Amino acid sequence: MPSHRGPCNVMPMSAVFADPKTDVVFKRIFGVEARKPLLIALLNDLLELKGARRIKSVRHFSPEQQFTQPRSRLPIVDMKCTTASGRRFVVEMQVLPVEGFEKRVVYNASKAYVMQLHGGEDYTKLCDVVGVTLCNFNLWPKRVKGVGYKVPMLSRWRMQEQSSGHKALRQVQYAFLELPKYGAGDEPESVVDKWAYFFREATNLEVVPPALSKGPVREALEVARRSTFTERELEDYERAKMAEQDERGAISHARKEARSEGIKEGHRSGLAEGLLEGKRETLLRLLARAGIPVTEGARARIAACTEVATVDRWCENVLGATSIDDVRRGPPAPPRAGRSPRPRGDGFGRRYAI
Repeated sequence: MPSHRGPCNVMPMSAVFADPKTDVVFKRIFGVEARKPLLIALLNDLLELKGARRIKSVRHFSPEQQFTQPRSRLPIVDMKCTTASGRRFVVEMQVLPVEGFEKRVVYNASKAYVMQLHGGEDYTKLCDVVGVTLCNFNLWPKRVKGVGYKVPMLSRWRMQEQSSGHKALRQVQYAFLELPKYGAGDEPESVVDKWAYFFREATNLEVVPPALSKGPVREALEVARRSTFTERELEDYERAKMAEQDERGAISHARKEARSEGIKEGHRSGLAEGLLEGKRETLLRLLARAGIPVTEGARARIAACTEVATVDRWCENVLGATSIDDVRRGPPAPPRAGRSPRPRGDGFGRRYAI
């Protein structure tokens, strides 16, 4: 049997299928009037719409209604949806992580909502908006031990009341597909896994695998077949991939520079912190040898002290001290004749008090 894939994580020298994550290919598949059924299938599958709630038709925004951010590398296909609820969708594919990405997703969905009205129009005319975002990076990477990712590959977001959990204010919702979280291997079964596999692995495929041999995903894969591209489309695609590689290179270079500077700074700060930690440990040993009890509060304050001179002074004060308060203020002077020494507190409550 021929292999369905090329070498792991390596795009073949002459890839059979173009990368659907690039702007050119993404819009070739989902942004063309003749291929609306593919966009409808993607939305229905990612939003898990069933029965009467399934989208029947869509209408793309005109070019002047697009609102991609300046200098954004984010390919966006925007459309109005003619479902019973009249919802609008903002579909986004983001290849590389960028600063403020979550805020931009919220901004685009919110703008799609507010742009429906023009001065003085009735709010009742507003239709719901759903932001559908596909990410080629982990937006929420946190894991739960023994469970997996805290936020799953496909996540849905909407407002809810915090105490009761009651869901409302559904006017703006979000759905995210984080491609790196895919874990179904080379034989995806669910429709969501098939879409994720398609977006992740298309450039590594040499033939159509059995798992993608039917339905909308198969059609999308055929649209991504490089042999069907015009010369102009191939040129645009190559330019898009080169721009992506340039961006990756710039990010990698910036990370290396930051890492190098961080190592230098970390070495300097590490030496200082190591010295301070050693002095804290010395102070605790001196207190133990002197038989001076150390409460949890005092121990916490010693750990929180960040001034070497202060810890040094406390170490010197241990000699002759009988309490934590003596260490903080220095050993008490002998009482004058006829007077009893003033009772001392435990030294808490002041800056670097131990």
